[in-house]
Amino acid sequence: MADIIKLLPDHVANQIAAGEVVQRPASVVKELMENAIDAGASTIKLVVKEGGKTLIQVIDDGLGMSVTDARLSFERHATSKIQKAEDLFQLSTKGFRGEALASIAAIAHVEMQTRTEEDEVATHIKIEGSKIIAQEVAVAPKGTSMMVKNLFFNIPARRNFLKSNHVELRHIMDEFHRVALAHSSISFHFYNNGSELFNLPSSNSRQRIVNIFGAKTNEKLVPVKEDTQVVKISGYISKPEFAKKSRGEQFFFVNNRFIKSPYLHHAILGAFDGLIKKENHPGYFLYLTVDPGSIDINIHPTKTEIKFDDEHTLYAILRSTVKHSLGQFNVMPSLDFEQDQNLETPYNYKNRSAELPKVIVDAGFNPFKEDSLAGSAQKSGFQKPSTKDWESLYVGMESNIGKNAGFSSVSFESDTITGSIFENRKETIDTGATTFQLRRKYIVTTIKSGMVVIDQSRAHQRVLYEKFLKNITIKEAVSQQLLFPLSLTFSKSDCAIIEEIQDSLTTVGFIFDSIDVEKVKVTGVPFSVPESEVGIILDQLISDYQQDFVGDGFSQTDILAKTLAKSLSVKTGEVLDSDSQLGLVNDLFACKESGVSPFNKPIFVTISEDEIDKKFI
Repeated sequence: MADIIKLLPDHVANQIAAGEVVQRPASVVKELMENAIDAGASTIKLVVKEGGKTLIQVIDDGLGMSVTDARLSFERHATSKIQKAEDLFQLSTKGFRGEALASIAAIAHVEMQTRTEEDEVATHIKIEGSKIIAQEVAVAPKGTSMMVKNLFFNIPARRNFLKSNHVELRHIMDEFHRVALAHSSISFHFYNNGSELFNLPSSNSRQRIVNIFGAKTNEKLVPVKEDTQVVKISGYISKPEFAKKSRGEQFFFVNNRFIKSPYLHHAILGAFDGLIKKENHPGYFLYLTVDPGSIDINIHPTKTEIKFDDEHTLYAILRSTVKHSLGQFNVMPSLDFEQDQNLETPYNYKNRSAELPKVIVDAGFNPFKEDSLAGSAQKSGFQKPSTKDWESLYVGMESNIGKNAGFSSVSFESDTITGSIFENRKETIDTGATTFQLRRKYIVTTIKSGMVVIDQSRAHQRVLYEKFLKNITIKEAVSQQLLFPLSLTFSKSDCAIIEEIQDSLTTVGFIFDSIDVEKVKVTGVPFSVPESEVGIILDQLISDYQQDFVGDGFSQTDILAKTLAKSLSVKTGEVLDSDSQLGLVNDLFACKESGVSPFNKPIFVTISEDEIDKKFI
């Protein structure tokens, strides 16, 4: 039998490795920025065009490379970070396996200019698909400039899997945030399609968080600090009242490396237990410093997962530290049994002596004398009510005795109606059907074969969903102009999402006067949206888009309609009048799909007359 096992060529092996290292343009940004940090750069510039598909450029002022190192850096497993296997357990740098540049060069057009401080001229190398096209001398400042063009140019199938430019840019911004937050002492600049998105000067960790997520973030942060033999913890957590429905502002850094750890995330949720709703998520920026020998970084190609030696101890320390910070800064309610504030002497009365009350006694008072009684009453200001003509109080009442006139205006207590779907409903549709509300959650109505129990919230979601979907499609939404424009504050990434879906929001009825870097001014809202809920709805929209990462127009329309329907629907616990109950039932069964809600949950249950009869057998 002929030999069938052969060694793969280097360019094929590099493309296979690129599938693990380079998943999308954001992966290239991460690898290049981490290399710049390892080179000791104090200023890093990131330039991106068309979501990183056309151009990704990282410029740093680090050490630079010599001619030999520049050529050797594109070889597989060529690295300056480790020399022997034991070094894998004492890592203090970012990249160490030497696969990043080789993988990137295998699937893109790469240009590198680099110069050390000792060299007079720089080295300029051009590579296309792992093949070195040119190497020449150039003039460049100290440091390295890496330019990656036409990502996945030789693998069309991989390029087709990339999302829209907005979605890819959002992934790049996430990686940029992770690197910039871990290294606040380094200055970062981020340019997208010629415009500057971020200009982050060298600062401390708190100022770096504020510069990235907006000035309003400063009031949300609570400092966290703990120093133990196992781990050193520092950073900030957000106050419980600022918890969001999205998981955007959650960052763990171990030895200045961003990681994802569901186990440690559960410790944070345990510390916030009872302070936030179950569907909300707290924000945190936590920096953990541990012994490099107690962790294993080399368990995932992207190095975002880490294995700890003693996770249980770390879990307990982290949870107690966050709880301590919440209580220390009066965020969490605490009980103090040592002293009672109500029993302390006020400040103005500390040096005063106690004053005895004065008692005045009338020695000539005789309770058995009428004149003394009258005199004492006059002194005290008390006048005994007169009992003369008491019969006049009952004049006219004898005419009503024995009659039932008093029962004609008897009113009974009932539930206060808190929700009405159909305002100004002038006429009631008399179809002979009867409805009533059960537990302020279900609407029960009769049909020919029995009865139907309808979930009022899900039913209203379906009605609103199809209504908004229709308005977006035919672009005939009714907008309500605000008397005073509403100014809302968001982070730069959130404003980018709102700007991305602005056209879809306009078709629903939102009107934006301006969308700046961190502020959004709203001048009009859909007719059914109250002004107080505009910020909540936009937050929910941003959360849905961050979780789904959609880019095509149909998905935008679908998510927008679902979010608005969920936010504006009647909630469980609201009391509806009979007209609203009947109208909701009629509108539900007029929908194209009345069986399930927009989130694929059943809306109603039918109970036949036979099933009811069986209960009485």
